[in-house]
Amino acid sequence: MALDAARELLPDVITLTTRLAEVSAPTGDEQARSLFVRNWLSECGFTEIWSDDLGDVVSTAPGTRPGRPVLIAAHLDTVFRAGTDLTVTRSGNRLSGPGVGDNSLGIAALLTLPVMLGRLELRPEVDLMLALTVGEEGLGNLRGIRAVFDAFPDVGAAIALEGHNLGRVTHMAVGSRRVKIVAMGPGGHSWGAFGQPNAIHALANIIAELDALPLSESPKTTLSVGLIEGGVSVNTIAPTASCIVDMRSTDAAALAKLADRVERIVRDAGRGGIATEHLVLGERPAGTVSRKSRIVEVATDVLASLGIDAIRDASSTDANIPISLGIPAICLGITDGGNAHREDEYIEIEPIATGLTQLLLISLRLAEDSAASAATSAAD
Repeated sequence: MALDAARELLPDVITLTTRLAEVSAPTGDEQARSLFVRNWLSECGFTEIWSDDLGDVVSTAPGTRPGRPVLIAAHLDTVFRAGTDLTVTRSGNRLSGPGVGDNSLGIAALLTLPVMLGRLELRPEVDLMLALTVGEEGLGNLRGIRAVFDAFPDVGAAIALEGHNLGRVTHMAVGSRRVKIVAMGPGGHSWGAFGQPNAIHALANIIAELDALPLSESPKTTLSVGLIEGGVSVNTIAPTASCIVDMRSTDAAALAKLADRVERIVRDAGRGGIATEHLVLGERPAGTVSRKSRIVEVATDVLASLGIDAIRDASSTDANIPISLGIPAICLGITDGGNAHREDEYIEIEPIATGLTQLLLISLRLAEDSAASAATSAAD
């Protein structure tokens, strides 16, 4: 029955996904898409819509019993700069365009959930909080979901939604630390001032040291230099140079140890006329929800009932924040697709109905668990 309802709603989901994808929402500039979802919720009859200055939006599908709410989040932002051609096209079973899967479909799925509940005349046993968040991508530093949990800390379980990767149950939060390293020297003419320390050379030596660091395979821990800037001209001894480093791990202690080693390398490189700076740009907490936890078991069981073997994995998503707070949380995908973070990104249309059904069934079961837990606590 739920799958039939999802199939009936599929054309509307495709239309909504397309409309969302064609609203620009670069990280840090999500206001237009935030306004779109606020208006959509209002038009659908939601009268209590919470929002903040960041652009986060929260509303509620009310439950029937007391209990801590289940929060379901989908991020509003994309990796694409303002001015990107956001045209969405359809060819057969495929929808293509920047951000269609990451995360326009995730948003559309979240907004469709209360519609499915109404179509099936169902109500969750506790409130389902619908959260549309900013700042999930890049250097957004998960600021949206952080603000939502600051405002609504009493949550029983949480689900983060992404358009891609139907069948995954992300229960391990990949933590990260992003830092900017700056090398500074006196500069000068490449001939006339030859012998003066060169900031680019100094930065290159720092990067070489970072590249030589031994990294743990278990827990998996990574380091990557993603951006480099510096210099004035080909015939100038560079006075400044900088790079941005991304460090990640599923283990908070391993990540902290790596971050300390990087900071020490940068500090020790400040000599011989070169000064260095180490600036923290963003931090995402690491953590793990046990594979044997109730939330992972529910998600795995629901996917199995839909003929899908769950893939339990690790990633950096909005679920990082509730996991770090000790709240059971996972990230789910809605369909298959590819080329995420590319302008030729695409999603497959047919599996979306299964993804929507998965979301509905998992949400209802988690709501049942929360209501049962509240009843048990009251009885005690």
